[in-house]
Amino acid sequence: MKSRAKYYFLMPGVIWVLLFTLFPLVYSLYLSMTDFRMGRDPSFIGLQNYAEILGLDGGGGDTKALETAGFTLFIVLGSTALTLFLGTFMAWIFNHDLPFLREMRAVITMPLFAAPVAVGFLGVVIFNETNGPINNIFQGLGMGRVNWFIEPWPARFAIMITDVWQWAPFVFIVVLAAMQGIPDDLYESARLDTKSNWVLFRKITLPMIAPALGTVFLLRLVETIKILDIPTTLTRGGPGSVTQSYAFYIREVGLRGSFQLGDASALSYLVLIVAIIISSIYFWRMRARYE
Repeated sequence: MKSRAKYYFLMPGVIWVLLFTLFPLVYSLYLSMTDFRMGRDPSFIGLQNYAEILGLDGGGGDTKALETAGFTLFIVLGSTALTLFLGTFMAWIFNHDLPFLREMRAVITMPLFAAPVAVGFLGVVIFNETNGPINNIFQGLGMGRVNWFIEPWPARFAIMITDVWQWAPFVFIVVLAAMQGIPDDLYESARLDTKSNWVLFRKITLPMIAPALGTVFLLRLVETIKILDIPTTLTRGGPGSVTQSYAFYIREVGLRGSFQLGDASALSYLVLIVAIIISSIYFWRMRARYE
């Protein structure tokens, strides 16, 4: 009986993984190779969905998927870079003895615990073109108001800024923990040669926090590829369709109109393949560095 107890404790976790992770993954792979539409039986068509999306069947490919992938790439690169920069900068500041340090940490990390949908609706208020605080500040500085939800580029930047505002605290928490793990002896020895904070950061702090930065970079990169909540609630994909992310388009294909779940599954697996390639390259580089 004692030898079986460990299996009883493991069983709920195994069942959870099988039901809510492995089964949906395998079933969606099957759907991606069918012409499944809601209300009719699916027929197996192999890799035809993938060929149509990528234009390998002689057609022009799915131009809407390419358009949404381009916007997603813009968000991934811009948001990831800004999130890492701001989070690291805040961690460097709060790694010093400052007044009200605990209170400020609590305030900075608050956006991290909000649901992305709530953050998107908050962005609607903040970027309001008539009475929003951002436009009021711009007008007070004599810069004029910005049409955040009418013009394409301001709408794109509104989504990116909102995403950065929510996730910079995540980088802040991880990087601050890495910075606080650096021995003070290293800084004391280095200060015998230089008093420059920038040199100390570049020569000591940055190399020591590089593994944490790499891990955060990978997590944010993969997570931002799937961004859906903020574009949906903040701009609803507009103006037009310029802020429709790749995940937004998958939802439109699979859950709107004719419910083309076969095409939506194929689109989902393409982004999964991209995420696996990125993760594999990262872990290969990390393994080569530390072995």
